[in-house]
Amino acid sequence: MTRLRIALAQINPTVGDLKGNFTKIVECYDQAEAAGCDIVAFPELSITGYPPEDLVLKPGFVADNKEILATIAARTGRCVAVVGFVDSDRDLYNAAAVLCGGEVRGTYRKRVLPNYGVFDEARYFTPGHESDPLELYVIGGVKVGVSICEDIWSPTGPLAEQAAGGAELNININGSPYHRNKVVGRERMLATRAADASCALVYVNQVGGQDELIFDGASMAFDGDGNLLARAAQFREELMIVDIDFDPVYRKRLLDPRGRATETLLPTVVISDDPVIHPVKFVGRIAPLLDPVAEVYEALVLGTRDYVVKNRFTDVVIGLSGGIDSTIVACIAVDALGADHVHGVSMPSRYSSDGSKDDASALAENLGIDYRTIAIEPAFASYLDMFAPSFEGRSADLTEENLQSRIRGMTLMAMSNKFGWMVLTTGNKSEMAVGYFTIYGDSVGGYAVIKDVFKTIVYGLCRYVNEREGREIVPEAVITKPPSAELRPDQRDDQSLPPYEELDPILEMYVEDDRTASEIVSAGFDEALVRRIARLVDINEYKRRQCPPGVRVSVKAFGKDRRLPITNGYVG
Repeated sequence: MTRLRIALAQINPTVGDLKGNFTKIVECYDQAEAAGCDIVAFPELSITGYPPEDLVLKPGFVADNKEILATIAARTGRCVAVVGFVDSDRDLYNAAAVLCGGEVRGTYRKRVLPNYGVFDEARYFTPGHESDPLELYVIGGVKVGVSICEDIWSPTGPLAEQAAGGAELNININGSPYHRNKVVGRERMLATRAADASCALVYVNQVGGQDELIFDGASMAFDGDGNLLARAAQFREELMIVDIDFDPVYRKRLLDPRGRATETLLPTVVISDDPVIHPVKFVGRIAPLLDPVAEVYEALVLGTRDYVVKNRFTDVVIGLSGGIDSTIVACIAVDALGADHVHGVSMPSRYSSDGSKDDASALAENLGIDYRTIAIEPAFASYLDMFAPSFEGRSADLTEENLQSRIRGMTLMAMSNKFGWMVLTTGNKSEMAVGYFTIYGDSVGGYAVIKDVFKTIVYGLCRYVNEREGREIVPEAVITKPPSAELRPDQRDDQSLPPYEELDPILEMYVEDDRTASEIVSAGFDEALVRRIARLVDINEYKRRQCPPGVRVSVKAFGKDRRLPITNGYVG
């Protein structure tokens, strides 16, 4: 029996920070070599960060990334490193380099380029093809293949060919973005690939936030029967080490009832043909998975922290209304950055209730954040006076409501300019979808923390915060009172929108599942309501285009993911 010790370097790179990413890579490499590892694998495009987007169109950037790769290679010793980088000759390639003994021993170019959802790799890269034949690497007497992210998702991808050609282990490096409940399906898929190929499989994923995208880590290792051997934590950097034993695989392949593919042995690069002795087996830890609500919450915390910190901000400011949306954003911000770096501003007007002001104050006290009140009533009254001659003879309407929101937006941006704090906006996905927000008002800011979180989920997140802490962080009144923008007397959200329990399922089908209004009606929903909601979603595309980026936690988020025309005459 042969045994390999493998490290999966679940790192948090920053796109474009070649020197910073280099430091992370070499630190993990040194730890892996000190632990006696035979192989250490890094995520997809770990030198550049993923996704580098149009940075790869800069020849200097590509050249710099290859120079960093050469520097990493020169530092390698016995332990083999698999590192993601941008390769180039006539075209550009999403590639993985196999490094050992001070040099590059081989290169693999990604063959299956995703071009859907948030992915547009075909815009930049050429797939590896028949002129780039697959190679196996003999490491410690084990034949090892390499693949990159989407390659493993396809049942007819390179893993099948590598396994048929003699591979006993596949190293799959990834930049696999997070969405709700993805980790379970991903694990099931990987186990199936390993079992189908009778080939052990290690999957390393990056972790961290990159603009809208969140990478959840959860790197995994499987044996050739598809059994999970180890799993790294979600949403946290980690160097996961696991020993994998390799028995001769011919017996299983001979007895496979599905029959064997015609095997053509692939060319091999011998790095080390002698089995390495690891007398004491290093059993990998299987980190528990978070429950669905905690998973979303941790994704939001990580995305907020990385966006703020990677863009060189230290502090954030939030308009605290006493409502549930600003409440959960404040909780997330404190967990992301620490209470000392979060500033809450109450901006009451003549329509703000005492209950809401008290709830905002109680939340700030529970969180231990800086809290101040800047009443907007003087500015609002001045605006009303200023517009009085032009508005004469017209009754108050949405115009006056939006004025209050825009004064609040201006106030927060003034605080941002004066103190260098990033403004976190507080609108949720339900409101973003139907345009229930004020453009240039409550939509202003640097980052929209919950823009991809439906209102019904926001309630669950607030309950989770209290349950996790074992005490009332979020005042109970915030969770139980009817939601209101408080921009006119006795206003409630359900005067303008259906209850969120009715709204959110329709939005999920229309926005995330791409169902037409007719299809949603056929599923049993009220036609008048569906048509109204669909129209609101469609006509407010222009408003969403002008909103800040925010954390993507669903299968289809507004922005990078869902791309519909503003000028659009289709009615389904």
